[in-house]
Amino acid sequence: MYGQFCPVSKAMEVLDERWTMLVVREMLLGSTRFNELRRGVPRMSPALLSKRLASLERAGVVRREGAGVRTSYHLTQAGEELGPIVDALGVWGMRWASELGDQDLDPHLLFWDMRRTTPVEKWPRERRTTVAFELDDVPPKVARWWLVVSGGETDVCDFDPGFEVDARVLTGLRPLTHVWRSDWSWPSALRKGVVRIEAPTELRRALPDMIGHSNVAELMQNA
Repeated sequence: MYGQFCPVSKAMEVLDERWTMLVVREMLLGSTRFNELRRGVPRMSPALLSKRLASLERAGVVRREGAGVRTSYHLTQAGEELGPIVDALGVWGMRWASELGDQDLDPHLLFWDMRRTTPVEKWPRERRTTVAFELDDVPPKVARWWLVVSGGETDVCDFDPGFEVDARVLTGLRPLTHVWRSDWSWPSALRKGVVRIEAPTELRRALPDMIGHSNVAELMQNA
C-alpha cells in the first residue's frame, strides 16, 4: 500500500503488481478461459495467474463465472474502462520503449496474437487456407507453425495439422515480430529478403494483408 489519498496511488495499489496489466490486456482482447489467458502470458506461472485473477476479482475488476472446467473470467465495468489505458500504454511503448531484446521474442505469443487478430474477412471463405511459417533463428522444436483459416475461424498449430499448404512464409522470429508490430513494413521486409513468401502469385501478393498486423500497430496508425 502506498498510503496516499491520490487516486493514481489508489489505482496502482490494484494494478501495479507484476503481470496484472498484461492479464487485463488479454481479457480486453477476448480471452476468458484460464488456458486462453495462459497462452497470452506464456511465461507467467499458473499459480501466479490464479493469484492475480483472485486479486482482480476482489478489486472488482474481474468477475468469475461457472465452476471447474466451465470457469470463465470476464471484465466488469471497472475492467472495461481500463481499455483506453491499455491502448495508451501500447502506443507509448511503441514510441518510447520499443527496442526488442532476444528475451522479448516468443513464437508462442507471436502466433497466438496472430490467431486472434487475423482479418478473416480477407481470406477465402469457400475453402480452408493453410499458411506454413518456417523460422530459421529459433530451435527446431519451435521453428514451424501453421496458420489455418476455415469458415471464418482461425487456428494456429505448432504441429503439422495435415492440411495442404497454400503458402509458406520463410523468415526468422525477429524479422517476423518486427513486421507484425509494423516496425518494418511487409514490402520493405520482402524487398530486403528477410521475409520470403512461397505461394502462387495472387496469394503471394495478398498474403501480407491477409495476415495483418498487431492491434497496437493499428492504434499507432490512428494515433
